[in-house]
Amino acid sequence: MKLKIANLLLLLLSASITFAQALEPSHSDSIRLHIPAPPDYTSGDMWITAMGDTTDTGADIFYIVSTWEEDWHTTDGSLCHYADVWNPLHRQRMAKEMNRIAAFMSPSNNFYAPYYRHMTMEGWMTCNEDTINSWERLSMHDIQLAFDEFLRMRDPRRPLIIAGFSQGGYAVVQLLKYIDDDTFSHLAAAYVLGYKVTPRDMEQTSHIIPAQGADDTGVTICYNTVKDVKYINPVISNSCIAINPVNWRTDERPATLHDTIQVHLDTAHHVIVATNYSASEYRPYKGFLNVGDIHSCEPWLYSDCLRENIRERTRAWRSLLHE
Repeated sequence: MKLKIANLLLLLLSASITFAQALEPSHSDSIRLHIPAPPDYTSGDMWITAMGDTTDTGADIFYIVSTWEEDWHTTDGSLCHYADVWNPLHRQRMAKEMNRIAAFMSPSNNFYAPYYRHMTMEGWMTCNEDTINSWERLSMHDIQLAFDEFLRMRDPRRPLIIAGFSQGGYAVVQLLKYIDDDTFSHLAAAYVLGYKVTPRDMEQTSHIIPAQGADDTGVTICYNTVKDVKYINPVISNSCIAINPVNWRTDERPATLHDTIQVHLDTAHHVIVATNYSASEYRPYKGFLNVGDIHSCEPWLYSDCLRENIRERTRAWRSLLHE
């Protein structure tokens, strides 16, 4: 009997190691890689939450944070391509964004944002879709587990908002492929902020329905902002769908933001072109971001518009429920 138990434990250990290895990026044998310990989403320490819906008229928002870490090394010299959810400094940087987002999304809504082992900037800067998708498997494993726990925590009768910025936008697209039809039926909207939706993404799921206006529900809002279409970053913003997040139109009619900034949708390239806006508050990053694109602005420049639009789509979803 003891031998059987020992063999079973060895089998389970082998399976766990094989699973972890399958999620690791591939490298030369001479490079030691470190995979941070996984999060436990049954613990409140793995979440930033803000329960702002005191009247039961809002939505439950699942928000996915963007990229905050660069490649780093452990004390033994091992290389890591992921944020560590147990590292206080990594948590502090993720929490900075999650709390800022909660400040404008959580009023009248219940807000949930998980810490997760997001891929470092070096993964994105490979500019290789296969590499990005391979390295993202670990990050998406965390997000799927977090989302499943989020579904267990929330009242399933309430409207659902899924939102994410940059790498979080990537995760939103993948999560729309992951959720089942029942969960999708509660979706008021999904917000892909500063990331793309591709024709292949559209082929892989029926859950990505491009938004056409300000109050349609079960739809995906996607936009990327540039100063000129020549600055489109193919890794991030080469999208096949888009909507103007100021006037919520899918044609080229311009809108004015903060009195002076003009934004219009370039329908040929599916990006938002902003004029009269220096975006000087967003410094260029290693020649990869904020170099004519205005990637870092996406949640913040349009925060008022996003806050009101979440309310509008939530009201519309609830109205349809009672028809």
